[in-house]
Amino acid sequence: MKKPHVDVITMGCSKNLVDSERLIQMFLDRGYTCFHDSDQPSGPIVVVNTCGFIGDAKEESINMILQLAQAKKQGEIEKLFVMGCLSQRYQTELEKEIPQVDKYYGKFNFGQLLDDLAESNTDVATPPTNSWHRHITTPNHYAYLKISEGCNRHCAYCAIPIITGKHVSRPMDEILDEVRTLVAQGVKEFQVIAQELTYYGVDVDGKQHIAELVAKIADIPGVEWIRLHYAYPTHFPMELLDVMREKKNVCKYLDIALQHISDHVLKNMRRETSKKETYDLLNKIREKVPGIALRTTLMVGFPGETEEDFEELMDFVQTARFERMGAFAYSEEEQTYSAKHYEDDIPEKIKERRLDMLMQLQQDISASIHEEMVGKRYRVIIDKKENDYYIGRTEYSSPEVDPEVLIPCKDKRLTIGNFYEVTITDAMEFDLYGKVEQE
Repeated sequence: MKKPHVDVITMGCSKNLVDSERLIQMFLDRGYTCFHDSDQPSGPIVVVNTCGFIGDAKEESINMILQLAQAKKQGEIEKLFVMGCLSQRYQTELEKEIPQVDKYYGKFNFGQLLDDLAESNTDVATPPTNSWHRHITTPNHYAYLKISEGCNRHCAYCAIPIITGKHVSRPMDEILDEVRTLVAQGVKEFQVIAQELTYYGVDVDGKQHIAELVAKIADIPGVEWIRLHYAYPTHFPMELLDVMREKKNVCKYLDIALQHISDHVLKNMRRETSKKETYDLLNKIREKVPGIALRTTLMVGFPGETEEDFEELMDFVQTARFERMGAFAYSEEEQTYSAKHYEDDIPEKIKERRLDMLMQLQQDISASIHEEMVGKRYRVIIDKKENDYYIGRTEYSSPEVDPEVLIPCKDKRLTIGNFYEVTITDAMEFDLYGKVEQE
């Protein structure tokens, strides 16, 4: 009997995307047809992988569930399942409030969904599945590589440890085997991701092994680019910088969330670092890896943040001149240290004003940095073709979140997934324009 097709919808971060890819592979192994992030999910079976990090993300996930619950009520879909961070954290409440969902799964037990479907279809075989074998949903030339789950940090505002538990590192050999498998499938570029990648290995033997892991990934034939996401500034492993400098296929790019610079705010956030230590770390990173592009995330409106604290943050951004920066307004999350000990005392209008001012400053900085790139040549990977342009990235840009390089299609026919030498011809605040050099 032909099995029904399945729509899998991913909300939230790239770590969730990896879980969705694992689930899709489980379905494919059992003979199902799968679609990912369809514009109009219409399969008999729909699975929503939810995000539960901050207020806006939770609201977006809930709205998606409600929309699909209505579609089920109208007979447009037959079965609706929910998994991920939101249901990991609020499963009891969700079961009560949205009973139209056939079953809720958490962050780690979503494989049970296949067994539950098998029980209701006795002719469906359930062969064993490699839990890290997955179907890549990104363009074939790049993939996200998740090296751990959970987090052992205790930032006051963050609910991630509540949702995912303590840090658990994947075995190094398992990660390396996955890289080799993906390279054999055509993957050239790896975005190494974790909630806190510098903690990798500490849960195993008390030592940081991220530098060793990245070096071993870099030595695998076929790995062209490695990019690192979500480092923590406290106890940063300096040996990682040596690997970044010495291994040519480790991109000069580091995503390191700093959140704030005011000692007053950092202390209340329980970040276990200081203004001086932050500046010292940034100086060491740029000294050891010349030309590195730093991406950071900052927060405004944390409880007790004064105008002086915010001005200090603005001065910091002006001085540090981050190549990439994101920011968000504080959102109180129940059960966190902040929710238990602080009053969310910054009015929303002030949060929004501060956020707008910070992002405008970064926009000006980004425009200035991009202007400095005009006339220079960079190695660019081509991700896709849209309308009259090929869309690519330098080593200083991660997919989806960072500036892209637009290359006119009329200039030359390019191959998706290939690298080209590109001269930057023009710059905007968030994108670049370029032309391919003659080979």
